[in-house]
Amino acid sequence: MMERLQKILSQAGIASRRASEQLMLEGRVTVNGVTIRELGSKAEPGQDDIRVDGRRVKIIEHHRYLLLNKPRGYVTTRSDPQHRPTVIDLLRGVKEYVYPVGRLDYESEGLLILTNDGDLAAGLTHPSHGVTRVYEARVLGVPDAHDLDRLAGGLVIDGRRTAGAEVKLLALKRDANEATILVTVREGRNRQVRKMCDAIGHPVNHLRRVAIGPIRDPRLKVGYWRDLKEDEVEKLRKAAARHVAAPNQHKGRKGHKGDKKEKRSASLSGERPSR
Repeated sequence: MMERLQKILSQAGIASRRASEQLMLEGRVTVNGVTIRELGSKAEPGQDDIRVDGRRVKIIEHHRYLLLNKPRGYVTTRSDPQHRPTVIDLLRGVKEYVYPVGRLDYESEGLLILTNDGDLAAGLTHPSHGVTRVYEARVLGVPDAHDLDRLAGGLVIDGRRTAGAEVKLLALKRDANEATILVTVREGRNRQVRKMCDAIGHPVNHLRRVAIGPIRDPRLKVGYWRDLKEDEVEKLRKAAARHVAAPNQHKGRKGHKGDKKEKRSASLSGERPSR
């Protein structure tokens, strides 16, 4: 059966569909010896000779699903032109070609999924599915009710308003110089949570992702990984398949009843994923 080339590359674990499209645009993909740059091009897996950078693409027969607790000081790519450590360096013993689903910035830590299942990766990162990411952010100073409402209601970052988020104040330091907030988002922009906190005047000192959709694991140590269980993978598939008609719908914040929410006139919009 003929399928779109970027879908074939994604299912083969080469890269996400978006990254596969970039490989095609760069002229790094060939089918039966012909360089393919047209994104609508199709091929037949198992029949056509599909290659990336001259290496033949093999159809994945066994999918692997990993959960990593990423430490600070690692980039979420397979390779880095600046020769910084990557999350792949932490996957000792993993023979399959897996890649990160979304990103988690260099200074942040927390949960990250890696897989060679391109369909699942695409579903988890597509903005219309609205798969949640939950972050614990330790910020400088103590955000007040107005600050928390602004985070929950949406902020203009890089010229665009963020979608509504769920925000909860968790803890205060004794000297009141720091606070910890829990932020749940359904979109993923570059360093989004950090920029949101900067926008309210409470920059992040430490950021940790504690949940991806239905997946949590407080017992997984920093720098360690494990295979996801079958039921966890099934929960992720259900989350990735769910279509959210309005991913920018304001959810409001928790923990401060009775506060008047900030009115917003600008429309909200979403994008996928990295922080």
